[in-house]
Amino acid sequence: MREVKAEVIKNTVRDLFLEANYFIGKDIYNKLKEQYEKEESPVGKSVLKQIITNDEIAAKEKIALCQDTGMAVVFIELGQEAVIVDGDFNEAINQGVREAYIKGYLRKSVVSEPVFDRTNTKDNTPAITHIKIVTGDKIKIAVTAKGFGSENMSGIKMLKPADGVEGVKEFVIRTAVDAGPNPCPPTVVGVGIGGTMEMAAILSKKALLRPVGKHNEDSRYAELETEILQEINKSGIGPAGLGGRTTALSVNIEYFPTHIAGLPVAVNICCHAARHAEKVI
Repeated sequence: MREVKAEVIKNTVRDLFLEANYFIGKDIYNKLKEQYEKEESPVGKSVLKQIITNDEIAAKEKIALCQDTGMAVVFIELGQEAVIVDGDFNEAINQGVREAYIKGYLRKSVVSEPVFDRTNTKDNTPAITHIKIVTGDKIKIAVTAKGFGSENMSGIKMLKPADGVEGVKEFVIRTAVDAGPNPCPPTVVGVGIGGTMEMAAILSKKALLRPVGKHNEDSRYAELETEILQEINKSGIGPAGLGGRTTALSVNIEYFPTHIAGLPVAVNICCHAARHAEKVI
């Protein structure tokens, strides 16, 4: 067994959330520059230029690239031969989030109870944590700071198997287009297909961690990603919703086996500030 101190988990989570909030991923940055060159709308082109400049300033000054620094979501792949020592695993994750958001001067956006009091926790905890046990003794930590302008535009639908691929396409495209300017386009559209209702939703969130430009390994799903992206970009919503061809930067699909009677589909939309980072320890 390999021992990993809880402090290492805490420090890794802290550093990843600071990285995600200060530095836009190279995949997103390069895609924004690529779309800037391709964008036909003068207004859309201007918006893309401002987004790129904003991301460059955030990286240079080490400040948040967006005022909504998101709710902390953490995906853990925990090697079954690794054991956490000298502290509680879950508390280490939350302490890492706490230190990142307090010491990093990131906006605290979490309320302790969702309906009645809605009192701010003042440190952006607790985090949403998904843990998967895998072989080996390594621990992979992937984080995303999920803003809610885009989260609020997400959706899930329990399709019938007979709805098939056309039903999937219609739901994903409609969800992305109906969102209009609200999720701060250009967006990344995460899609989860299969499993159960909650599994589809988790898959759609996890899909957002995949680098823009990297397609699903199954060629059928890769083709579906391309088809849906093309249709979304035909909508004309454009950057910031002001018109243009760049409404979405990517459509990322993940799938999982499901029941013979079901076809769950979840769409998790992410703004152009697609903040995520990961590390293996």
